[in-house]
Amino acid sequence: MSATTPKKMEVGEEVKAAVTHVTVPSKMTAAVLYGSEDLRIEKIDVPTLAVDEVLLRVRLALTDGTDLKVWKRGYHAKMIQPPAVFGHELVGEIVAMGKRVDPRWRIGMRVIAANSAPCLRCYHCRRGQENLCDDLLFNNGAYADYMRIPSRILRPARHSRNGCAHGRHRGGHRFGPIGLKFVRMLSRRGVRVIALARRAAPLDVARRLGAVATINVTETPGVVAAVKALTEDQRGPDAVVEAAGNPATWQQALAMVCRGGVVNFFSGLPSGTHIEIEPATIHYSELKLISPFHHTPRFFREALEAIRRGDISAHDFVTEEIRLADLPRAFERMKSRSGEIKLAVRP
Repeated sequence: MSATTPKKMEVGEEVKAAVTHVTVPSKMTAAVLYGSEDLRIEKIDVPTLAVDEVLLRVRLALTDGTDLKVWKRGYHAKMIQPPAVFGHELVGEIVAMGKRVDPRWRIGMRVIAANSAPCLRCYHCRRGQENLCDDLLFNNGAYADYMRIPSRILRPARHSRNGCAHGRHRGGHRFGPIGLKFVRMLSRRGVRVIALARRAAPLDVARRLGAVATINVTETPGVVAAVKALTEDQRGPDAVVEAAGNPATWQQALAMVCRGGVVNFFSGLPSGTHIEIEPATIHYSELKLISPFHHTPRFFREALEAIRRGDISAHDFVTEEIRLADLPRAFERMKSRSGEIKLAVRP
């Protein structure tokens, strides 16, 4: 969890750090997921706290592609089992604390909380691979008036791994908010980015965020050839990021990358999904295949630092603000891909 120190007053700062007590009601409004596309706005109990936990008053939550996927499927094997409050991107302020919470956290402090925390003891944590922790703790519940933050998330952060890499050309294949962030961060690093998508709206945003070329895959016969034509000697991109979560785009990513290149399968596919690959191509072209999963505490801090520097701006990604009561209808709209990138949800 990270404290924020804005330079000017914004909504959500009316409870000052000097406040020592805030009255918290016994009930709150929350979006509860019951199953596939079954999201209900209900009155439920405010979470109770252990002695080492804090309670946040949610001031703003954001939708993302994972939430849309969870809403469609009705669950997430690692993160959430219904019925449950879900959502994991938020900013809020501390309104209650257990007796054993570190004194650096204070009532009224405005904070951003990660949605998971590693154990820091297992085999992978000791190797700096906290995202693969054997006991990775997930925390959901941002679509509500209040959210409990477990003690493990309150600990200092360390270590990282990153989905970005340098290269002369990098292709981003059929993307949403995450893909657009790749476009922004890579272009800021001087990488020439070619962006692919099925709709005009995200391609317009991609150009604004720094893509040197865009391709609408629904209007382009021979997508692989079209991408290669935009690269040196038509060799293909040095690296390809697949951010759509589609078996067909996984195969296209392998087909368009240049020899000696890297394919980043950033998106996840459902368990049981199979794709056909040509092992000889991978071997004799010396391709490197990577598939980063989730994030680490340090990467979370690095993302906040990128926002502080101005590399990422909410104005580029948040397309609309809605009330919590409107969230079920908003997911219906997002399902039809009507141009939304991320929605700001205000309880």
